[in-house]
Amino acid sequence: MSETLKPETAEQVLDAVKWAAASESQLAVKGQGSKEGFGRAVEADCRLDLSGLTGIGCYEPNELFMTAGAATTLAEIEAALRQNNQQMAFEPADLGILLGGEGDAGTIGGAIACNLAGSRRIKAGAARDHFLGFNAVSGRGETFKSGGTVVKNVTGFDLSKLIAGSFGTLAVMTEVTFKVLPAPEKTRTVLVLGLSDQDAMKAMAKALGSSHEVSGAAHLPEAAAKGSKVSHVAGNGQSVTAFRVEGPGPSVEHRCRALTALLGGGASVEELHSENSALLWREICDVRLLDGDGENGRQVWRLSVPPMNGAGVAEQLTAVTGASVFYDWGGGLIWLTMDATPDAGHETVRRAVEAASGHATLVRAGADVRNRVPVFEPQTGALREITARIKEGFDPKGILNPGRMVEGV
Repeated sequence: MSETLKPETAEQVLDAVKWAAASESQLAVKGQGSKEGFGRAVEADCRLDLSGLTGIGCYEPNELFMTAGAATTLAEIEAALRQNNQQMAFEPADLGILLGGEGDAGTIGGAIACNLAGSRRIKAGAARDHFLGFNAVSGRGETFKSGGTVVKNVTGFDLSKLIAGSFGTLAVMTEVTFKVLPAPEKTRTVLVLGLSDQDAMKAMAKALGSSHEVSGAAHLPEAAAKGSKVSHVAGNGQSVTAFRVEGPGPSVEHRCRALTALLGGGASVEELHSENSALLWREICDVRLLDGDGENGRQVWRLSVPPMNGAGVAEQLTAVTGASVFYDWGGGLIWLTMDATPDAGHETVRRAVEAASGHATLVRAGADVRNRVPVFEPQTGALREITARIKEGFDPKGILNPGRMVEGV
């Protein structure tokens, strides 16, 4: 890339995209750059650096929404929310360290553009479910906005759902508005020790199907548990299945007791209190339990499968590839890390996942690998045609993050 454009205002973003459209110069769009390694590597003429679009523009704690510049860091937003005992309920992941960068550099625009969500997704939904509205510039060099500050005043096409998860290929967001919710008064985590992967899937299904309002359910095989900085998790020398319970103090205590009784059945059960509980779920959310910062070069896949199929898929892939795994979302999300290969084992991975009615995303690999094999679930037929038509509608000259999600689109 020969040039970097660094606008400081939405108007300057519009000017930059107009110039790019007129000159047919392709743009690699970035915020703070923490997720540049996620998705196919972008080969563009210029870099559009949005790191100047920061700051919380409007925060109404009583109205439960916030508006912020697209490149505002999640750390800044979370600090402001903590002052009012509030949170982003979708628990956006910070993948900076996983992708070889620094932590706390992720932005709200990046979290929405990648539709990232943590362990609470099984209860609260994904980023797109909390995304109320935005201002943006399309690849046509036109400003547009969608949504508002509350769900019920959203009329017309629900473009927020379309933009979320588009990885900056349809428009350049300059400002976003999203829901915030009260933070729980108390958080506890019930740990069940020593379960096999199959037994853990059954335990998580039982807990999530109960009346105890579990907001996180994850299973860490022994190797993953050893990677935790929580001594009660790392020091047991066996697998750990974790269940998060949140809410008013007396309710949490009652539900933890009930959950322990429900899941005990001869297994060893322990409980984590606030600080250790928060640390464990941050490690799970940010995928810190497999190989830290990835200096060993191992490749990372994110597999989404029906929860009861998760253990079977993981067993098949670990036997063939020697991979390490852990499970989130009640077993429906599998994080898998494996030794680097020229094709990231994508045919083996996708064949196993497809047989289980799931899909797979290559989250971490070298740029050459990510451009050689499909990073996201391959599209065919009508779905690929629809994707191309949507891209053409927003960005007819293909100047925004070309090929970031699909080759040639």
